[in-house]
Amino acid sequence: MEAFLVATGIVSLAEMGDKTQLLALVLAARFRKPWPIVIGIFAATIVNHALAGAVGTFVTHWLGPVALRWILGVSFIAMAIWMLIPDKLDEDEGAARSHFGVFGTTVIAFFLAEMGDKTQIATVMLAARFVNDYVWVVAGTTLGMMLANVPVVFFGERIMRRVPIKLVHGVSAAIFLGLGIIAIMS
Repeated sequence: MEAFLVATGIVSLAEMGDKTQLLALVLAARFRKPWPIVIGIFAATIVNHALAGAVGTFVTHWLGPVALRWILGVSFIAMAIWMLIPDKLDEDEGAARSHFGVFGTTVIAFFLAEMGDKTQIATVMLAARFVNDYVWVVAGTTLGMMLANVPVVFFGERIMRRVPIKLVHGVSAAIFLGLGIIAIMS
């Protein structure tokens, strides 16, 4: 359960102001059909994070415990620094083609936007950290994505104006820094 709660919390915080959250806002404004967008976000996230979690689990078995501890520690600290750098949506990603329909466009756009994104890398690291809890990590990171993106789809700009993104990024950075220190020290 710890893996699930940590994964949910980290990803929901890391997702605030992230390019995929901005993508959710763009898709909601463009299509004005929230349910296919929400289902598309879920489908893309579960597949993307399941693959990322599998990579994290594989890496854990491939590396020795000492190397893994240092790699995870440094990775979490790097993620803390990365959290302090605001994301913006690339114009190409916001201009997803609509001939796939709302659901298809959302799945494709979200899956591609998550490639190499903070939350995907966090999923890899969390799966490596909680190696015996792969399913809980993927479930938690997926729930974190949904908690961060579903309100944006339904309430859009009102939320984005009221949430202090810098504070959220600072809290996220502190959590990642703490996890990095704990990983190195343990």
